[in-house]
Amino acid sequence: MSYKAQIPYGSYWSTPFSRWQGSFASLHSIEFAAYVARAELAQRRIDPAVFDHGVLGFSVPQKHSFYGLPWLMGLIGAGQVAGPTLMQACATGVRTLLAAAQEIEAGLAETSLVLTCDRTSNGPHLYYPDPRAPGGTGAAEDWVLGNFNCDPLGRHAMLATAENVARRHGFDTARQHEVVLRREQQYRDALADDSAFLRRFMRLPFEAPAPGYKKIAARLNGDEGITSSTPEGLAALKPVQADGSVTYGAQTHPADGNAAIVLASPERARELSRDPHIAVRLRGFGSARAGLALMPEAVVPAARRALEQAGVDVAALSAIKTHNPFALNDLLFAKETGADLMAMNNYGCSLVWGHPQAPMGTRSIIELIEELVLRGGGIGLFAGCAAGDSAMAVVIEVGDA
Repeated sequence: MSYKAQIPYGSYWSTPFSRWQGSFASLHSIEFAAYVARAELAQRRIDPAVFDHGVLGFSVPQKHSFYGLPWLMGLIGAGQVAGPTLMQACATGVRTLLAAAQEIEAGLAETSLVLTCDRTSNGPHLYYPDPRAPGGTGAAEDWVLGNFNCDPLGRHAMLATAENVARRHGFDTARQHEVVLRREQQYRDALADDSAFLRRFMRLPFEAPAPGYKKIAARLNGDEGITSSTPEGLAALKPVQADGSVTYGAQTHPADGNAAIVLASPERARELSRDPHIAVRLRGFGSARAGLALMPEAVVPAARRALEQAGVDVAALSAIKTHNPFALNDLLFAKETGADLMAMNNYGCSLVWGHPQAPMGTRSIIELIEELVLRGGGIGLFAGCAAGDSAMAVVIEVGDA
């Protein structure tokens, strides 16, 4: 099927992603996202008055984030807009896109801004009062680190889900490291010709503001904190868990950043497009959940549901992007779907450029669109797992308007 809503070609952007405690570590994620959005909309000559809907996605709360989407839209000069604020961990990028598409499909909006942002650095430390506890003492939580390390259903860390899947499917350390080397090689293609691929949707050099947004604190020539692995270096790493197979080199790193996509009716999409001859259509969405502590497995059924709604199979795809917090995610996806392991994730993926959670999926979708455009069109899939052993996927088609 095809949804009514389309993505105007070029009406999207992403910041570079900055590794944990890097150049974005002191920036309020929503205020920073608004700062970037104002500049990107102005560059594209998109008047904020055009929006009649918006969706904000994040997974790490910030001060005043209770006000969510209305606050964000007010900051970018679109004070006329209301809309939801959504949180689905690493699946937030797809979830927010679906929410905007449904609004346009229902005839309730014509032009929506889908914006995702997160700062895993300096995450909030929360205190929950409990008058019934001994002495009235409450409970404390480190939002980022605490939730990385404990799923409240199984009391296990995220890493345990990867190890469970690795043992279940027989993915050893050496095979995981082969994927790492291939993904880093693919990312280097995005850096060729002075980062020509990244410049299709990312402003470079990127001027990172200081808190207060009146001065420039740093200039980034691309994603910050990227690791360059060697076979020898990876081989020297021991698994994080004594009885496991996943090393630090075979998993992603927490990061900060933001990304956004404009969604609109076909008529409005042509008006806002960088090239009105190119149409970017949404063909299908999928959501799924795996068994407890088997998070990477959820990606496959989510992808299959999106492909089923789109009426296509894996063989019809010109490009595939996945969220791969662990290298074994791609091993499993290729094994279960028949996709070409070494042809997935061209130009980059979260395994390499990091994991700021909500904007991770949004950037992946943007990169998928640009890869399809470079190929002259075609159908692409993005799929990725999320906390709670869940996953979401989306099928996109790039073709003639």
